[in-house]
Amino acid sequence: MRVLGVIPARLGSTRLPNKPLQHLAGEPLITRVVQRVLEHGLTDELVVATDSSRIARVAEQAGVMAVLTDGGHETGTDRVAEVAARPEFSTFDTVVNIQGDEPFLSREALAGALERVGQGDDVGTAAAPLEPHLAGDPTRVKVVTDARGRALYFSRSVIPHQRDSGGPMMELYWQHVGIYAFTRPAIIRWMSLAPSAAEQAERLEQLRALHHGMTIGVARLREPALPGVDTADDLRRAEAHWHTFQGQV
Repeated sequence: MRVLGVIPARLGSTRLPNKPLQHLAGEPLITRVVQRVLEHGLTDELVVATDSSRIARVAEQAGVMAVLTDGGHETGTDRVAEVAARPEFSTFDTVVNIQGDEPFLSREALAGALERVGQGDDVGTAAAPLEPHLAGDPTRVKVVTDARGRALYFSRSVIPHQRDSGGPMMELYWQHVGIYAFTRPAIIRWMSLAPSAAEQAERLEQLRALHHGMTIGVARLREPALPGVDTADDLRRAEAHWHTFQGQV
């Protein structure tokens, strides 16, 4: 399958202003994400979808195409869908939404999400093992899957809830890694669906797909997820991680 990678990046982040242009180890964050994805070599073409000409220029300097998209999009998936619908990208079988604030995205996560789509799921994503003491953090989205590895629910709350103390804790909590691979029909359908009450309550757009019966296959990763960047504190932690993890896949 031919894979189109799209990195949505908007300038107007509320918790970290100008987030894609904030520097990580001497380069804009969006540049670091582009470099990471190109290192993995799993996309046939990589595009940055943005509402900002400043971000577009940085993306082009990093060696990838930039597409200026509608500034009114509410989610990254909306922005990715706009790019996927363009005639010049119509020959790609699979579209993967790669978060613009994940400079440590592993090759395993990207490959796993694509594999789930290849196995027949509408959408493919990934999840990493999560230590029990971190499960209560609402910024770490948890996912529960069925026996086939398909998502049953995503939540900012602790799921599953452990009723009795002293029960089994190994591999109980899984942290969702923010990557989505779609078949072309799946992303078109996703965009046609009405938001669900659960999506609006949790502020998690993937719950819309589950509510309407789409399948989301979850690749389970071997190692815990490395930090994304959503706040100034996250950026400082990412800076500390950068030199340790540079080049790891």
